[in-house]
Amino acid sequence: METKRTILRAHRLDDFDTYAAMWTDPVVTRFIGGKPRTREESWMRFLRHAGLWSLLGYGFWAIEEKATGRFIGEAGFHDLKRDMEPSIEGIPEAGWALVPAVHGAGFATEVVGRILAW
Repeated sequence: METKRTILRAHRLDDFDTYAAMWTDPVVTRFIGGKPRTREESWMRFLRHAGLWSLLGYGFWAIEEKATGRFIGEAGFHDLKRDMEPSIEGIPEAGWALVPAVHGAGFATEVVGRILAW
């Protein structure tokens, strides 16, 4: 799947170093859990993506910038079984994260618009 500036694809092992750096950055995690993840926590999150697709038929895409071919983030849907009222269990929840170098460039708007149309 594509947008004007990105390719949305499955995560690859060679994405992981950039992925882990993204999730250990407090700028990225400030509004997503509030604290940076360890490399180990990032690895578990990375592995979860394959399971989402396998078990639920939806999940997160890696975001690759067309102009450079580099991994710049992820976006997609998950069901986190949140313990909250009212319950949203079973309702796909959208999420996204981008490497700080591309914050403010409109990638989130572009990509989330595309995944919502999926």
